[in-house]
Amino acid sequence: MAAPPILFIVDRNIFARKKSVQLEKQSDLGWKLFGKFPHRDQNNPSITQKEYEERIGRASKSPPSPKQNVRKSLVFEPLSTTALILEDRPANLPAKSAEEAQKHRQEYEEMVAQAKRREFKEAQRRKKQLQERCKLEESIGNAALTWNNEILPNWETTSCSRKVREMWWQGIPPSVRGKVWSLAIGNELNITHELYEICLSRAKDRWKSLSMGGSEMENEDLGLPAADREASLELIKLDISRTFPSLCIFQKGGPYHDMLHSILGAYTCYRPDVGYVQGMSFIAAVLILNLDTPDAFIAFSNLLNKPCQMAFFRVDHGLMLTYFAAFEVFFDENLPRLFAHFKKNNLTPDIYLIDWIFTLYSKSLPLDLACRVWDVFCRDGEEFLFRTALGILKLFEDILTRMDFIHIAQFLTKLPEDLTSEDFFTSIAAIQMQSRNKKWAQVLSALQKDNREMENRSPALKR
Repeated sequence: MAAPPILFIVDRNIFARKKSVQLEKQSDLGWKLFGKFPHRDQNNPSITQKEYEERIGRASKSPPSPKQNVRKSLVFEPLSTTALILEDRPANLPAKSAEEAQKHRQEYEEMVAQAKRREFKEAQRRKKQLQERCKLEESIGNAALTWNNEILPNWETTSCSRKVREMWWQGIPPSVRGKVWSLAIGNELNITHELYEICLSRAKDRWKSLSMGGSEMENEDLGLPAADREASLELIKLDISRTFPSLCIFQKGGPYHDMLHSILGAYTCYRPDVGYVQGMSFIAAVLILNLDTPDAFIAFSNLLNKPCQMAFFRVDHGLMLTYFAAFEVFFDENLPRLFAHFKKNNLTPDIYLIDWIFTLYSKSLPLDLACRVWDVFCRDGEEFLFRTALGILKLFEDILTRMDFIHIAQFLTKLPEDLTSEDFFTSIAAIQMQSRNKKWAQVLSALQKDNREMENRSPALKR
């Protein structure tokens, strides 16, 4: 008579368990991971512990001293492989032949050797990175001392010296960068901290009035029609949320949100004829990272008052086209092959230059590299902005010549994050800002003169 199904299942499980117990007893040898051995005697675990200690050559009663754990040289034992112990096959399987055992041992030893080499190479790389970082930090510290003790106290006499200009090119130490930028940008507008507070107070009144639905007459007294001003304030709010989003410090609730909002709002009251233009938030944010809020506002207002920035932020189409034309003169002079490729694909400078100029490269470049660009921009003026653009095109010339219109535009909008300052500034240094013995300012001035003459000959162009 056949056993009931449930009894059959129980019997089968019992036999299976007996079989597994027998296999466990036989499996004294084999591959052991991480030096762990099966507890063959559950009632006496000290035996297993003793076997383990004998296996790895440790005395059970003499724990290693702390000094023994200190690595004295770069001899590495990869954890993933040295913890894998080569053993013979379990007793219930056919034994390896001598040739097979020797082959497996050689493969195992080669595997461990490769892992050691990889770890050694990685350790050497990390060691080199650490040495370079320490060297960089030391050089930055020494440079900061020079700026603080020698250059800044004697700014008028030392700022244009050859030594200082070279230090400028190498990068201004972050601890003095804000002070240097303020001195280099200057304060031709004679803005004071008190004026900033007045503008900020007006901005707050405007925000309060708009939030409470103030009358159109009240709004018009503040400078611009209510609709324009409301759109400007909404654009500020939107742009702030998109300013360096990866840093998470300018967005609502972040530590610098209110500062950025205050500077941009105060500027719209200070220059209602300009108002807020998309891209200003990036410039203000970089200044906030290096200066106190009132000083950042002073630098921001004076920076935007420069001829190039004012032409772009006031959207002076004629002057913008003149800048683009001057840029193309040097583009053709320095990179004729890429210039011809851009012409062939109808890629005009405005497609990529507008974003770069509006944000002074702080949106397209990694922030630390953008600050290095700002350093030299403060030294050389607007010319360096266009020289930087040519340096970028030169650096990626081989890649760009293989792209079409769409891919070039996308690539230049957001440049690779792994750009190194050494390669970047080497490329910029290779650009010659001279065309037919004329420098940037001369070329730009000649083009402006031609445009004025053309307008005088064609009065219709003025309209």
